[in-house]
Amino acid sequence: MVTTPPATTPGRRTEPTAGPTLRTVLGDLAPEQLGVCDAHDHLFLASPQLPGQELADPEAAAAELRAFRAAGGAAVIQWTPHGMGRRATELPRLARESGVTVVAATGLHQAAHYAPEFLAGLADPAALFVAELTEGIGPDRGADAPHARPRAGMIKVAGGFHGLDRHARRTMTAAAEAHRATGATIGIHLELGTGALDVLDLLCGALGVPPHRVVLGHLNRSPDAAVHRMAAEAGAYLAFDGPSRAHHATDWRLPDAVAALCDAGFTDRILLGGDTTTAGARSVNGGPGMPYLLHRLRPRLELAVGTDAVERMLRANPARAFATNWP
Repeated sequence: MVTTPPATTPGRRTEPTAGPTLRTVLGDLAPEQLGVCDAHDHLFLASPQLPGQELADPEAAAAELRAFRAAGGAAVIQWTPHGMGRRATELPRLARESGVTVVAATGLHQAAHYAPEFLAGLADPAALFVAELTEGIGPDRGADAPHARPRAGMIKVAGGFHGLDRHARRTMTAAAEAHRATGATIGIHLELGTGALDVLDLLCGALGVPPHRVVLGHLNRSPDAAVHRMAAEAGAYLAFDGPSRAHHATDWRLPDAVAALCDAGFTDRILLGGDTTTAGARSVNGGPGMPYLLHRLRPRLELAVGTDAVERMLRANPARAFATNWP
């Protein structure tokens, strides 16, 4: 049986003796403690593809977490991977002060988000991923600061537009190796929601990762019901994450896409998230931000599939998707 912390200290380290747990920035957590979860979002993010829109302000991140908590949120899975301004050492403080459980990511995004010399310097990405999942993110600060290096709780990698380039194949191969060493879930950025079946062919076919350890992100950006159905039948989790953007067919088609999956018996495969990637998109800066998931998206989905189904998407599904038996 998993030993659980008091309800007043979300995300606090537990000392599990058996069963799967979620690895948060404050320690391992029993799945039943996760609560309402934004299954894909960002507190910190920096990329040359988004100049001037960096998520780099800790106090803005703190305010966003408070707003999410006030809306009824309890947990955030932060998908920001290695080398993209995660500011991982800020995450434990933000989790403690906000009362919101935070799960951090290791992994690598598309090559376009990094300088070529940065990627050339990564001789063994799998070893990096394993170290961040098991030892901690950032330099070792010694035994006098045991929580200074929060551990990652998932692996994030990325595909390309309707395919997988050499970088994607390299990082997914490393992610599969790290999964085999740790059991960690692999989250996939699908470019504009495409390439889901190619990812499953590589990760779950050629590389042998169990489909239920894979989360396919951004499927709302490509509302292809046949692909959604095939991915769900394969056993992967399907993440619908991010509010409307001008070039995405998202919110107005999302209820129908989710309803089709629920009608086909795949309610337990669906995750919901916000994917806040720019400073202007934060709610504290006038954008939709993390609260949008609960203020606006949840009631629309409840009209389409009912309250109980949406509650499972926000609580039980992410708890199951990201929990594992850590070595």
